[in-house]
Amino acid sequence: MRHLLRAVLVAVACVLAAHPATAEDVAVATTAPVADDLRMTPIVRAVQTVAPAVVNITSARVVERDANPFGGLIDERLMNPLLRDFLAPRGTRRYTYQSLGSGVIIDGHKGLVLTNAHVIMGATAISVRLLDGRSFPAELVGSDPDFDLAVLHLENAGDLPQVALGHSNDLLIGETVIAIGNPFGFSNTVTTGVISALGRTVRTEHGAYTDFIQTDAAINPGNSGGPLLNIHGELIGVNTAIQADAEGIGFAIPIDKAQRVVDELVNEGAVQPVWLGVSGQSVDQPTASYFGLDAVRGLLVTEIFPDTPAADAGLRPGDLILSVDGNAVEDKEHYLQLLRNYTRGETMRLKVLRGGETLSVTAELRPFPMDRALKLAWDRWGVEVREVPGGGLGVERIRHGSPAQTLGLRAGDTLLKMGGMRLVRMQDFVHSFMRYRMQNSLLLLVQRGERGYYVRLRI
Repeated sequence: MRHLLRAVLVAVACVLAAHPATAEDVAVATTAPVADDLRMTPIVRAVQTVAPAVVNITSARVVERDANPFGGLIDERLMNPLLRDFLAPRGTRRYTYQSLGSGVIIDGHKGLVLTNAHVIMGATAISVRLLDGRSFPAELVGSDPDFDLAVLHLENAGDLPQVALGHSNDLLIGETVIAIGNPFGFSNTVTTGVISALGRTVRTEHGAYTDFIQTDAAINPGNSGGPLLNIHGELIGVNTAIQADAEGIGFAIPIDKAQRVVDELVNEGAVQPVWLGVSGQSVDQPTASYFGLDAVRGLLVTEIFPDTPAADAGLRPGDLILSVDGNAVEDKEHYLQLLRNYTRGETMRLKVLRGGETLSVTAELRPFPMDRALKLAWDRWGVEVREVPGGGLGVERIRHGSPAQTLGLRAGDTLLKMGGMRLVRMQDFVHSFMRYRMQNSLLLLVQRGERGYYVRLRI
């Protein structure tokens, strides 16, 4: 038997020696098709499923500027001011600027697109292009700069592909995520990474944003508004290039929060601000020493409004709010910035110092009713406003002895801006009051007759 086996092996060796395997034979062997292509990974499947629902957004913004008498040959900023005023014509020129961003279709039947608010801010025309090359004009359903979210409606689009919505309340540190967008105008660019952290707070020149998803997937300008997906191709976040100079760090708005904002934007056209129901002041050095703090920080509660989440939670005047959901409160402005990141029904967890004892207080936030906000504005600022044609809010009446009367506001004036916010609707006034109600002073842009003035309201 052994002799027979040896003979067979010798015969096989002779055949192989006579017909050696060529490179072509090897190539054919290694590239033969298999039942399941190993390249078709879950990431590839997710991208192929979702990519048709990712869109390019082009927004146009028209800006009017004084015309340069030299037709752009000389930079007007380099001209002597007296010469510029003497030579410049009285007319203005209209300039159109375009910006690019991303979005994702969340309702293909209704033609609804979710994106960042800053992508379309100030736009006079918005165009949306799909992966298949189709383009549609879009109208703004609603936007909220505090959450940096906006919803667009595609006109006459018919049924469109849409992304499947996931959840962000069960995300895992280290799980794989996929970002799709249009960085620097390169459409439908795919990047991957992992979830690096959850609940991040990011401070920018526009304020503090909380509860962000942090990822190492590349998110660059143009990616803003695009989807952050899990391995199943479900939408778990809305990408935002909020820190354009960051390397290896990207942020996304969790989809659970985004969904609450979308519901309000679609159903009401705006997000109704929420409130805790407190007024307070920043902590100074003597107050910090009194409470035994190692730093000057926190919000000292001076007033609790009845029938509010603060009253229901048992907060009292004299309490010192040290943190909100783990974010240390620096001062009253910072507290108001943090508050703007919450929507109706969300729970706020406070760390409070009372009589030398540290307490944990939980409050479920509720919308700030417009009638109550307008009454508080009348009591605190002494002004009552109404919507007027052409934009701005008209001053209806002024309370005697109020900060508004001291400033010199009159009935018939038009408020165009309050702080950094444009005033168009009554909701804008409520948002402004919520944002600035604890300020000692507030910059207003007031129109009286044909002229506009910047004035400071001292409260």
